[in-house]
Amino acid sequence: MAGTIQTEQFDYLRLLAQVKKRVQLAQQRAIYSANDEMLRMYWDVGHILSDAQKQIGWGNGALKRLSADMRNDYPEIKGFSVRNCQCMIQFYEEYNQELTLPKDSNTIAQLPTAQLEKANTQPAVAQLPKYNFSLPIIHLPWTHNIILIQRVKDIQARYWYMVQSITNHWPKDFLIDAIKMDYYKQHGALANNFDLALPQPEADEVKSMLKDPYLFDMLTFTEKFDERDIELGLVREVEKFLLEMGTGFAFMGRQYHLEVSGDDYYIDLLMYNTFMHRYMVIELKNTEFMPEYIGKLNFYCSAVDSILCREGDNKTIGLLLCRTKDKIKAEYALRDINKPIGVSDYELGNVLPKDMRSSLPSIEDLERDLSDSTEETE
Repeated sequence: MAGTIQTEQFDYLRLLAQVKKRVQLAQQRAIYSANDEMLRMYWDVGHILSDAQKQIGWGNGALKRLSADMRNDYPEIKGFSVRNCQCMIQFYEEYNQELTLPKDSNTIAQLPTAQLEKANTQPAVAQLPKYNFSLPIIHLPWTHNIILIQRVKDIQARYWYMVQSITNHWPKDFLIDAIKMDYYKQHGALANNFDLALPQPEADEVKSMLKDPYLFDMLTFTEKFDERDIELGLVREVEKFLLEMGTGFAFMGRQYHLEVSGDDYYIDLLMYNTFMHRYMVIELKNTEFMPEYIGKLNFYCSAVDSILCREGDNKTIGLLLCRTKDKIKAEYALRDINKPIGVSDYELGNVLPKDMRSSLPSIEDLERDLSDSTEETE
């Protein structure tokens, strides 16, 4: 009976995920269309202002006058402050040149958003005057573009942040934090055996979806805590947890029950990725990495493959989350394991030293910091 209820719950969750996916596609199309037109306008205005500066040599006085006139003549159109006009010039001049893109720049065509419907649904990559944008600029909000232009000068790093912002729906504050914490250099630190356990391009797809470390800074503890406390905290903050995990993940349950040969087993956290069509088994350890953890996770992946997977599902992946790990030990432990498994660190809000916590910027600080570099459209 319990197995029937669990199956019915899974069927409903899959149905719900499919309906949500279609609604999200419609929402994203509308956003892309509006954002596309606005960025094209900003590009053209930036082009006009840049040329005028070079030909006439006017300064901020002219921008102030232009800003005031535009607000008077077109009060319904926002975004013509002096600061934003300066950003338009910077936007045009930054991308009105040939740039060396990452070798995998074509992956923009494989973004999960575009995969929701394959036939002629993918938003067009921007084609603006003088520059063929292979970068996913049009898919990003204006503020995200300006943050990246002003804070990330390495074009390959900037491209990576663009793709992550789109696929993981990063809000601007999260993007600012990611840049400050140098997520780009941390990317690829995940210990894994995906190249051995999965065919290409599945291995690369899975690696691109996972990261190291995971930041669960929504969780803070003021006293001694264990793995159960962390699990419960992640379930309470499931929206933030899913945002940290990335695009396409659905939360299937905590302490998910499986019966194998008459014995009961409980998976710490079970997820399903609707884009990769595969389960992900997460084991959470409030300790440093130990090689013996891999055997248990390998067992759980095999059990999920046999018990839960249906036709069309790909091989289950395992993710071991530890407080710390020695990457060499982790890779040795994974070397002869057949199931695809990754080992990552995680960080909690409470693990930061008190003096460091007190120095972290507040939301007000972040907003003030952002306003110093760019003024958002109103």
